[in-house]
Amino acid sequence: MLIFKYFIPLSLPTRKIGIKICKTVTNMQLKGLVRFFAIALILICLYQLSFTWIVRSHEKSMGAKADKWLKDNYQTADQKYAGNAEAKALYEDTLKQIKKARLQRLLDSTKESKIGPFGLTTYQSAKNQELLLGLDLQGGMSVTMEVGLDGLLKSLANYTKDPAFNNALASAVKLKANSNNDLVSLFSEEFKKANPAGKLAPFFASRSNGAIKFDDSDSKVLQYLKEQSDVAFENTYRILRTRIDKFGVSSPNINKNPAKGIITIELAGANDPERVRKYLQSTANLQFFEVYTVESDDVRKGLETADKALQDYLNGTKAVDTSAKVATTVKVADTTSTRKISDNTDSGATAAADTTKKKNNANPISSLFVMGQEHQPSQNSKGGYSYPAALAYVAIKDTGLLNGYLRMDVVKNKFPNNLAFMYGKASDEKGKTSTKLLNLYAIKTLDNGQAKLEGEHVAEARQDYQGSKVLISMTMDKEGTKIWGDLTTKNVGKPIAIVLDNFVYSAPNVNEPITTGSSQISGNYTVKEAQDLSEILQTGKLPAPAKIVQEQVIGATLGEEAVSGGLMSFGVSFLVIFLLMVVYYNTAGWVANIALILNILFTVGILAALGFTLTAAGIAGLVLTIGMAVDTNVIIFERIKEELQKGKSYNVAVNDGYKRSLAPVLDAHVTSFLTAAILFAFGLGPVLGFATTQMLGITLSLFCGILVSRLITDMYTSKNGGRHFEYFTGISKKVFKHASYKFIEYRKVAYGISVVVFLMGIASFFNGFDEGVEFAGGRSYVIRFDKPIDADVLRDELKNVFEGETPIIKTVGSSNQLDITTSYKIHETGGRVDSLVEQTLFVGLKKHLPQDLTFIEFDTKYKQSSQTVLPTISEELKAGAFKAGLLAIIMICLYIFMRFRDWRFSLGTIFSLMHDVFVTLAVFSFAKSIVPFPLEIDQHFIAAILTVIGFSMNDTVIVYDRIREDTKLYPSMPKEQVINTAINQTLSRTIMTSLTVFLTILILFIFGGEVTRGFAFAMLIGVITGTYSSIFVAAPILVDFAKGKPLGKQPDTKR
Repeated sequence: MLIFKYFIPLSLPTRKIGIKICKTVTNMQLKGLVRFFAIALILICLYQLSFTWIVRSHEKSMGAKADKWLKDNYQTADQKYAGNAEAKALYEDTLKQIKKARLQRLLDSTKESKIGPFGLTTYQSAKNQELLLGLDLQGGMSVTMEVGLDGLLKSLANYTKDPAFNNALASAVKLKANSNNDLVSLFSEEFKKANPAGKLAPFFASRSNGAIKFDDSDSKVLQYLKEQSDVAFENTYRILRTRIDKFGVSSPNINKNPAKGIITIELAGANDPERVRKYLQSTANLQFFEVYTVESDDVRKGLETADKALQDYLNGTKAVDTSAKVATTVKVADTTSTRKISDNTDSGATAAADTTKKKNNANPISSLFVMGQEHQPSQNSKGGYSYPAALAYVAIKDTGLLNGYLRMDVVKNKFPNNLAFMYGKASDEKGKTSTKLLNLYAIKTLDNGQAKLEGEHVAEARQDYQGSKVLISMTMDKEGTKIWGDLTTKNVGKPIAIVLDNFVYSAPNVNEPITTGSSQISGNYTVKEAQDLSEILQTGKLPAPAKIVQEQVIGATLGEEAVSGGLMSFGVSFLVIFLLMVVYYNTAGWVANIALILNILFTVGILAALGFTLTAAGIAGLVLTIGMAVDTNVIIFERIKEELQKGKSYNVAVNDGYKRSLAPVLDAHVTSFLTAAILFAFGLGPVLGFATTQMLGITLSLFCGILVSRLITDMYTSKNGGRHFEYFTGISKKVFKHASYKFIEYRKVAYGISVVVFLMGIASFFNGFDEGVEFAGGRSYVIRFDKPIDADVLRDELKNVFEGETPIIKTVGSSNQLDITTSYKIHETGGRVDSLVEQTLFVGLKKHLPQDLTFIEFDTKYKQSSQTVLPTISEELKAGAFKAGLLAIIMICLYIFMRFRDWRFSLGTIFSLMHDVFVTLAVFSFAKSIVPFPLEIDQHFIAAILTVIGFSMNDTVIVYDRIREDTKLYPSMPKEQVINTAINQTLSRTIMTSLTVFLTILILFIFGGEVTRGFAFAMLIGVITGTYSSIFVAAPILVDFAKGKPLGKQPDTKR
C-alpha cells in the first residue's frame, strides 16, 4: 500500500512523456515498414519486368542474326528487281516471310539457352514471365473450331452399334461439310432414306430420362435432339470459354455461330500452336478401365491366332484393296494423339507396301512390337509373377501400319468384343517420356465401349507433387467414390488404366481397395502439362467435342503505328506532368514525380508478376491510375500550402497537411475502388481488364501518395534541421490566391445547362450511335493482295467508301493478306445487302488491285473467305456492365451517405455521374458525323466511360470532404457561403488534377493514332465535364434540397 501511495504521484507526471515516446517508436516502426515494403516492391517489380527486357533484347539479337543470314543468302529487292516497283514489293514481302521463318527457327533453337545478365535464365523461362499484351496490341492466333455434334448423337443413342444408325450418321457428317442444314436434320433424312420404315425413338429412349418413349414419333425425337444439340453447343462454348480464361491469355475474342456449329477464338500472344491445339481440342473424357494383360488367354491366344490369320490373309492375296481397311497416310502427330487404335482412320501405310514386312509376312503383328515380343512378366516379392499392364512397346513410326492391321475383320474377330486397343506413354531407362516409343494396351470395356467409371464423377482435380514427381490429384463425388471402391476391390493385384481422351496416362496396379474416392494420374509431366490437364479435368468433359478446322496467325488490331504512337504519347505526357509538377510545386514536385514513377512501376510490375494481360482497356485503367496518383499528391501539397499560408512552420504545416488531407484522399480512393471491385465482379472482357488495373492502381496510389511520399519528405528534412521542400513558385503564389468566385450564385444557369445536357443525353438514344463491329456485329472478309498493304492507310480509304464506318483490319499470316471486318449496313436486311457490301468493298480496294480487274475475278481470286461476325460485346457483357454500373452507383451512394450522414450528398453524386455520362453519350451521338475521326461505341468507349466516372467521382468527393470540414469549422455560416468557400479552397487542386490528366489525354489524342482517337476524345470530354459537374452540379444541389436543414450529421445536444 505504501509502494502504491508513492508510485502514483511519481507516475502521473511521466504519462505524457510515455505517450510521446510510444508515438515516436510507433512512427519509427511505421517508417521502417514503409521503407522495407517500398524497397521490396521496387526489387520485385524490377526483377519481374527484367524478363520482358531480357526477352526483347534476345529477340532483337536473334533478329539481327536473321537479318545477317538473309543478307548473306539472298539478294536485296533493289538488286534483284531494279526499276520494277511491283516486283520489288512482292519480293520484299517474300523476304519478310523468309526472315520471319528464320527468326522463329533461331528462337526455337535457343529456347533452353542461358540468356540475360550472367546467364541467369533461359529464353523459354523468361518468355513465360514477360509482360503479356492483349490481342489489340500484339496480335496472336485465330482458331476456328467445329463442334462435333455427331459425338453427342452417339452418346444420346448409348453408343449403339446398329449399322443403319451409324451409316446414316456418317453420311450426315459428310453432307454437313457442304450444307447449311443442321446435322440433326441431315441425320434424320439419311436415316429415312436407308430405312423408310425405321423409327428413331428406340435408339434414344433409354438415355433420355423419360423425355422420349419407345413409340414416340420421329418429329418428337427430332425436336428433342435439336434441343439437346443447342444445349450441348452452349455448354461446349461455356467450357471452352472457361478453359481459355485459365489458359494464360486475357481479353480473348470468342465468336459463336450456332447455325454453322462453329466457334471462332482469337488468343492474344499465343506462340505455342501445339499447346493451343491440345488444350482446346481435348474432350476431357476421363475414364477408368479394367485391363487385359498378357496373362489373359484372350489376349495371348488372340495375338497368336490373329498373327497367323493375318499372315495367311496377306500371303493368300496378291492385290488387296486396303483403302477401306488400312489407312494410306502416315501422320506422326496423329499417332501420338488421343485416339483408339481401332478407331484411328488417319494413319498408316498400306500393309502391302510396308517396308518393314518380313519374308512371307511372318508374324505381321508381333513383328511390329519392339524386340518382336510382348512385355515379359517379372518375379514379385511373393515368389510369383507380375504381368505389366501394357502388352508391348511399339515404335511411333510403326503405329500407322499396326492401326491398319488391327482394324481388319480378320484380326478383330480373334479378340473379345469388349477389348479395345489403346496407346499410352512409354518411359526410357531414365524415366523420361520416350519420343520414339508408345505402350500398347488391351483395355476391357463395357459392351457399349464405355468405362465402368467416367470422369463426370471427378469433383476436384489439381496439379500436385509426390516428392519431386509432378502428378494430378483427383477427388471423386459420392457416386464416383462408391464405383471406384467397387472397381478397385475387384481388381486387387491387377492394373486399372486411367485414360484421358482414349490415351492411357497411367495404369497402376491396385494394391488394396480404394474407398476414399481419391486417385492420382502420373506420367512424367512437366508442371505446365500437369496444370493444363488438371484445369481441363476441372472444367469438365465437353458434351460435344470440338475440333480445330482452321488456324491462322493474326496481326494486332491497333496496328504498329497506333501502338508506337500510344507509347510515344505516354512518354511525352510523363515529361509534361514532370515539368508541370516542378513548375507549380517547386522542389516538392519531385516528390510527386518519384511517387508517380513508383506507382506506375509497381502497377505494371505486379500485373506482369500475376500474369495479367495489358490491353487498351487496361491502359485506360493506367491513365486513371496516373491521374489519381498525381491527384493524391496535389491534394496533400495544396493542403500544406494552406497551412503554410496560415503562418505555421514547415514541419507543423507538413504534419497537418498530411493529416487533414487523409480523409478526402481515402474517400476518393474508396469510392473509386468500390466501382472497380463491382466491375471486376460483374464485368467481362474489356471491363474486367479495366477493373483489374484500376483496383491495383488505386491501392498502390494510396501507398505511394501517402506513405512513400511522406517517407521521402521526412528523409530529406531529417538530415538537416533547416532543410525542407519548397511548395511555392512565383507562378503558384499568384494563381488562385484568395480565390472567391461566386459559383453558387450562378447555379441556376448551371441547372439550365444541365437540363439541356440531360435532354440531349436522352435524345442521343433516339438519334442513335455509330455502333462498332464489337457491338453490332458485321461482315468479315479475308482478302489476299499481290503486294503488302499498309493497314492504317487502307483503313482510312475504306472509311470513306463505307460512309464513315471505320473497319477493323488485321493481317492474317502475311502482310499481303488482310482480314477486313466492317459493320457497314449490318442492320439492313434483304437479299442484295451482302452483295452490295462486297461491291462497296471492291470499290474501296480497287486502288490496291490490278487494273481492269472485274468484280467476278476479285470475288473468285482475291477474296479468300467471308463470314458474318457476331458481336464480341455480347448480351452477357452488356448485361454485366449494366448491372455493375447500377450496383456501383448504389454502393457509392451508400458509402457517401455513411460518410457524410446526409442524403443530399448521395443525390448530388448521382446527378453528377449521370451528367457526365449523358454529356459523353450526347457527344458520341450528335458529333459522330461531324468530327474527322471515328466515334464508335466499342470496347474502347466502354473503357472511356468508366474512366470518366472515376474522375468525376474523385473530383466530387474531394469537394464534398472540404464542405464537410468547413461546415464543422463555421457552424454559423450560411450554407451557400460554406459551399462556395469550400469550392474555392479546393479550386487549385481541382484545376491542377484536371489539367494534368487533360494534358495526358490530349497528347494521346494527338500522337496515339486513328484507332485510339475516339477513345481519347471521349476522355477529353469526360475530364472537362467531370470538373464542371463537381463544381456546378454536385455542390449546388446541397443548397437547393431541404434548404432549412443543416448539412451533414448534427451533433447530439442531449446531455
